[in-house]
Parts: sequence; C-alpha cells; structure tokens
Amino acid sequence: MNRKSVGIRQMVEFVLRGGDLDPASTSSQNTAFEGTRIHRKLQKEWEKTTKKEVYLKTEFEAAKEKWLLHGRADALHMKDNKYDEVREIKTSALKFEELSQNTLTLYFGQAKVYAYLLMEQNDLEQLKLSLYYFQTTTEKLTIKTIDYTKDEATEFFENLLKEFTWWIEFKAELRSKRNISCQKLSFPFPQYRQNQHELSAAVYKTIYSHKRLFVEAPTGTGKTISTLFPTIKALGEKRAERIFYFTAKQSTRRVAEETCALLEDNGLYMHSITLTAKDKITFAEEQDIADTENPYFLGYYDRIKPAMKDILTNETLLTREVIEKYAAKHTVDPFEFSLDVSLFCDTIICDYNYLFDPLVYLQRFFSEKDPGNIFLIDEAHNLVQRARLMYTKEISSIQLDKLIETYSPQTKKASRLLDKMEQLREQFQILKEPMRNYRQDSLIVEEEFEGFKNKLQHFTDFINDWLQEHPEDESRQEVLDYFFQCHSYLKISEFYGPEFRTKLTYEQDQDELRLKIFCIDPSELIDQQLQLGGGSILFSATLSPLGYYQEILGGKDSSLAYRLPSPFSPANLAILVPVYIQTTYKKRAENQANILQALKMMTSAKKGNYLVFLPSYSYLTTIVTAFCQEYPEQNVAVQKNEMDAKQREQFLANFQSDLVEPVLGFAVLGGIFSEGIDLKGDRLSGVAIISVGLPPNDPELDTLKEYYSHQGKDGFQYAYQLPGINNVFQAAGRVIRDEQDHGVVMLIDARFNQRRYTSFYPPHWQNYHAVYSSTELKTTLANFWKHK
Repeated sequence: MNRKSVGIRQMVEFVLRGGDLDPASTSSQNTAFEGTRIHRKLQKEWEKTTKKEVYLKTEFEAAKEKWLLHGRADALHMKDNKYDEVREIKTSALKFEELSQNTLTLYFGQAKVYAYLLMEQNDLEQLKLSLYYFQTTTEKLTIKTIDYTKDEATEFFENLLKEFTWWIEFKAELRSKRNISCQKLSFPFPQYRQNQHELSAAVYKTIYSHKRLFVEAPTGTGKTISTLFPTIKALGEKRAERIFYFTAKQSTRRVAEETCALLEDNGLYMHSITLTAKDKITFAEEQDIADTENPYFLGYYDRIKPAMKDILTNETLLTREVIEKYAAKHTVDPFEFSLDVSLFCDTIICDYNYLFDPLVYLQRFFSEKDPGNIFLIDEAHNLVQRARLMYTKEISSIQLDKLIETYSPQTKKASRLLDKMEQLREQFQILKEPMRNYRQDSLIVEEEFEGFKNKLQHFTDFINDWLQEHPEDESRQEVLDYFFQCHSYLKISEFYGPEFRTKLTYEQDQDELRLKIFCIDPSELIDQQLQLGGGSILFSATLSPLGYYQEILGGKDSSLAYRLPSPFSPANLAILVPVYIQTTYKKRAENQANILQALKMMTSAKKGNYLVFLPSYSYLTTIVTAFCQEYPEQNVAVQKNEMDAKQREQFLANFQSDLVEPVLGFAVLGGIFSEGIDLKGDRLSGVAIISVGLPPNDPELDTLKEYYSHQGKDGFQYAYQLPGINNVFQAAGRVIRDEQDHGVVMLIDARFNQRRYTSFYPPHWQNYHAVYSSTELKTTLANFWKHK
C-alpha cells in the first residue's frame, strides 16, 4: 500500500479555517527570515528542560492508502521528566487583541494536534497549551495558556481527521473515475492527421522518462490535441497526477478548453479549470470597495467548502463563466475560489506567470518538486521574452519625491515616515551625482548596488509595519503602491547574478532617476522552475532554430528536440522574395514606390483579403498613407496602438469570406494580429511582410548582444535576428490554416534571400522563390493563382 504524507499545519488550515478571506496584506521581504529569527530568540530564552523543534508524527488510513501526518512542534516543556506543556510561536504585525477568533482557532489548532500526539505516545492525561504571540511592530510578547485534557484532545483530533478524511476520499473517488475514463479514452477523430501520431508518441515517451521535450510542430499539426491526449492517457496509467497547460494568450487558452470539452464528449471524466487573472474575473461589485466590506470576502472560509463540493460534483469543465456562476451562487470571491478548487482539478489551464513569475507563481503547487505534475507549454517561443520581463523590475525616485511632498506638511505626525523616506532619497542622490557630473542620461552596469538595495530593504521593512499601523491614512494607497514597487524590485534582486544587469536612467529636467534590474539570460531560472515537475513539453509552430530555444529555455543536455514537417502540401503556399526591394532604414524612402506596387500586385492577382505587416507603427503610418493616396479605391483596415478587445474584433471582422468588399489590412509585426488569429479559407489569401523584423537598436539589446558575444556566440543573432525572424514566421503562419487553404507570403526585403536568413527557414519554406523584377513578380503571382 502506498503511503502519502500531509503536514499538520496543512490539515489544520484546510479543516478549521473559517471566517473572512484575509484582506490583501503586505508582507515584508524578510518575513520568513524574521519569523525564524524570532523563533530562535524566544527558544534561546527558555529553560533547558524545554525541547525545541520536536518532530511528531502518526499514521492514518484513507481511501485505501496509508497517510503520514507529521509536523514540528516549536517547543515541548518538561517537568520532572514528563511533558507538561506544548508551546506554539506565532508572529504578525497585529496587536494580540486584534487577532480574530478564527486566527486564534488556527493557531491553537496546531498545538492541539501536537498535544494529542504527545498524550497518545506518552500516556498523558493533561497538558498545557501555550501560544507565544510576538507582535513584530512593537516586539511585544503575549502568552496565552489553556489547560487541555486527553478526552478533549481525542475528540478534537478525531473530528478533525474525520473531516479531512472525507475530502481525501472525495478526491480519490474523482481520481478513480478519471483514471477509468482515461484508460478507456480513444483518440477523438477517426484517424490521426499526418505527424499527429508521432507527436503523441513522443509526448508520452517524454512523460514516461521524466524528460523535457522541445517540439516545432507547424500550423495544422493539431498541437493541442496531440499533447493533451497522450498526457491524459498517462494520467489514466498513473504516470502523472496533474496537467498544467501554460499559454501566453487567451486564444490558446480557449483552444485548450475546447479540446478538453471534445475529449469529454468522447467519454473522458476529468476536471479541468481555467485560471483567469484577478483583475479580469473579480465581480464588478467588488471593485472600489474595502476588503473588510467586500461581501465575497466576508465569511469566505465558512462557505468555500460547500462551494467546492457543489462545483466539483456538478461540473467538470470549469471555465471562467462556470466559476463565476458558482462563485455568485455561494457568495465567494471568484479568483480565490478558482485557486482553492484547482487543488481538486486534473488539468489547470493558465498563463505562464503561474509557474515562472516569482511574484505570482502558485505556491500551493510549486513550493517543492512534484514528479506527478506535467507541464505543457504552448507557443513556447513567447516564453523567452516573457521570462526576461518577469525577472525585470524598475524603481523610480520621482514617486518617492511626491510622497515626501505629500507628508512634509505633517512633519510632527509623520516624522518617522519622513525620516525613512529621506534616507532612501539620499541613496538616490548618491547614484544621481555621477550621472549629473558626466551628463549621462543612461548607464548599464554589471554591479547591483548593494548599498542601495540594503537601504531599500530597511525602507520596505519599515513601510510594511507603518501600513499595518496606519490603516486609515489618507495617502495610504500611494504609500502602498510605492511599497509594492520596492518589494517587487527587492524580490527580483534575490536572483541577481551574471545573467542580470542594472540600468540607470536619469532625466535632468525632472531630476528623476530610474533604477532597473533586468535579466538577459533566463535559461537557468526557467530550468529551475521546469524541474518542479516530472516532465515538460515545450511546443510551438515556430521554434527555429531548435538548438537556440533549447538553450535559452532551460534545455539541459538531456533534453529532447523534435521537428515535424508541415502537414500541408508546400505547393499550397507561394513564398516570394522580391529581391529588388530593399527596406533597410536608409533605403526605405527610395524603395517606397516599389513596395506600394508590390502590394497592389498581390491584391490584384486574386480577389481576396490580405494582411501587410510592418516593423513599427511609424513605418506603418507612412506606408498606409502613401498606399491610400496611390490606390484610393482599395478598402483598408489599420491596426491602432493599444486597441481594446472590441476594436480587435472589429478589425478582424473586416476579413470576411464573401469577398463583397475585400480588405487589405495593415498591422505591426510581432503584434496582436501577427499570431494567434485564425482566418481560414477565403478570409485571408496572403500576407506581405515588410523588412526582416529586426528590433530597433536598443542599449539593453546591445547588452544582450555583448553577453552572448563574450560566450563565443553570434550576439547579433541572439539579440536581434532570431527574435525578428520568429515574428516573421508567426505572421506568415496566418495564411495556411487547413488542408483546403492556398495563399501567398510575400517577404519584402532583399535580406530574406541571404544565407543568414534562409538557413533558418523551415523545411516547407525551401521552395521559396526569389523574384528579381516587378514584371517577374506579377507573372509569378498570376501563375500561382492560375493553377489554384
């Protein structure tokens, strides 16, 4: 019989937690360290007859499995060689009198379990239970002691265990039904598409061997079903316990949801849940209301278990809409509800940040390694830049200056606060001085500025306590916002190493200094997070070159790489490179007429909808303006900066298959319309991509270039070329979406014919056609469509 384990604190909190959802609280960067320090301080002062950090355990049986219940008591006191007292240490910034009854129940709950185990093992009839409560803001110690009998302990423990066992057996029943259905589940289509079976087999073998697999699977492969299906089969064979499907965009989340629904229609019984960002799923009536007045927070823990039982009994596809429905029914906060119920789900569909972002990752799942967790990472090419951004934080002096201005009139009332602010401002001034003296507006260095970081740490520790002591302060929100900036900066600074740099940006006119730490190589950090699971599959339609992505996304020497050919005939796609057109920055103006003519030829060769991708909004505006002047009869749609969801829908709505008013759309390369959109059939006949997509010159990218150059690699390729060419591949991938699609990709830049670019072309691009004149371009387009 297998033996599982659970911590005493975990069991107590799950069963006994009641009352309100804890308001969004601030926590010091040093909370864990500070708690350990206080424990040691108190334990050191106790008598020699006190045993510290005593490990206690017992076994119980639930769902035909043995369970180890274990924990570590802070201290056990002895008198006359017999235990007479259990001591539990707790710390927080609140006064003891402000602690809720629910909090005290949890604090004493742990001590009561320790007391039961101690009395059972030592045949004791009575013990004292002492709570040593240390208030961090005042360092005041409060001791609360109660007498506790063996009969009371036995009744308490048996009731606790009975409740916890019910949930274990409820979960086991769900798992049993899931496993049986997984074993019986068949592939939901009459036959596999080309390459689907091979991809599914590779995924299963990766899970079986606890490896890491990088897959480039072109559009049309059916990546979602080809990765989810074998992973679900692995669940049924007990080679995995839980699936995490990580995505970068809402569109890919929807595809994962639809795939789970399809498999359910084919007999699968499995609970899948989609985690939605807090700001998107929070109810409207929760906005702009204090946590202490929020009806979805008040009494949350009194209602959460019935809500969980209800949704898990009656639903399996827990989408945002389903979560909101049950959250409203039981009056619980939908975001927190989704996190709590996810513990009972088999597949969790969520954003990358829930695993990789150290500020928001799911601690309930990723505090320690669990080989039963399988990671499926969709559109993995997006993870490179996303990971860099997760480990990049900036702090500014100007917000601090504004806070000082706010509190300066309150000198007496806010003297301690002002003093701490002024001390931090002095640190900013020290860093500003050389920038002023040498008239530098920016500087990137390898050092971290430890002195500044230490002062920032002291500042945030003070502000953490100040916020607890001044809940009604008029400017508390501004202080809280700045506190979170400082806290985030310090959190990321914990990872600082050779893969990080510090950037100082000084604006003379405002006397503002921005201090930014940024990650240039996230590979080790990604690797550490992927090691928390038992197997990982990172896949995308564009993952070329595979070796680059293996290296930069944490692929160790033992990781596997797999590249699938396109399932569609290369003859369906015409890839044309007008090598007579140059679109480098210096050549754009003199080549503009040729660019406009090439676009007109593309739209005239076959009546249809087309998309044009340009590397920037400014260049997009230039080309759109000139094109509309030259060809005013053409119906155009133009991407705007910062479009909301409705505006995006309106833009895509222009691309209709009836072709009554065919449209030429203009969009930004690497933007919202260059990947993740699905315009099948006559909704899109082709795309033109103007320029090779190189990002503009940037000091941070130059630093990235130098970093890889110093390692003997092609720094320009890593920093500029490969991110740009991936955007090109993604934009080109909008054209052929299924077996019936035919279309054109026009790569408007002579550089697309150079070896340094063609060497990265996927196999189904090897038939690209270089054209050397406008006449040849017109003829080639006509011939392609003539045969279609």
